[in-house]
Amino acid sequence: MSPGRRCAGPDGNSPVRTLKLVVAYDGTEYAGWQRQPNGVSIQQLIEEAFASFTPGEPPPAVTGASRTDAGVHAIGQVASVRVPFSHPADAVLRALNARLPEAVRILDAADAHASFHARRDARRKRYRYRIYRAAVLLPMLRLYVWHVPGRLDLDAMREAAARLVGTHDFAAFQASGASVATTRRTIFRLDLVETGDELHLEVEGDGFLRHMIRIIAGSLVDIGRGTRTPAWLGEALDGRDRRLAGQTAPAAGLCLERVDYDAS
Repeated sequence: MSPGRRCAGPDGNSPVRTLKLVVAYDGTEYAGWQRQPNGVSIQQLIEEAFASFTPGEPPPAVTGASRTDAGVHAIGQVASVRVPFSHPADAVLRALNARLPEAVRILDAADAHASFHARRDARRKRYRYRIYRAAVLLPMLRLYVWHVPGRLDLDAMREAAARLVGTHDFAAFQASGASVATTRRTIFRLDLVETGDELHLEVEGDGFLRHMIRIIAGSLVDIGRGTRTPAWLGEALDGRDRRLAGQTAPAAGLCLERVDYDAS
């Protein structure tokens, strides 16, 4: 079914169609993307903002491409939602932003193919992890970087990072207690880029395990500080045990920048 063809809604008249949303948020004060029993999530906020479109009915469920953790930010999260109303997408965008807190914004809303699913259809995700290396942390950056003052051995970090590119079992880089069908993932690109006092880890992959990028960042910093060698990271990867990898970097430094899909 093309975006222009819509199924009848529950009352037999209102159209049901799928919207694709691009979402940005400052995750500092929130419990992550996914609804949580103890804490306000981004998903919850957006679903509650949709409630005004469906008075007397439960708001539609909003599915995110990535289940970002508490404290993680996004400028390119993608969400899908099936809605039983015919309001133009640009009007939906304006109405949602009028109801959302300033820390959450819908950047784009558009009609999508009826079967579009933000998480299942995602092919590539790009994250950035920011490390601030100056001796004194600028106050306005404290919620968006990991402060790691002092020199880091970038050559050693880059040598280690290269070992993670490709398709591997990343069980050693998954938070303890997480449960997934498989821990195999593909990292297409893992670059370390210097920009002033900051060091950015730019990571692109087909998907990521819980805390995976943060554990990679923490492990690379251990190597950069000289407490571990590049070879150690490969050994941890091969060992497939969380206890073999390094520390989990703080959530504040991580941002979801982009989610890519097959051309339709």
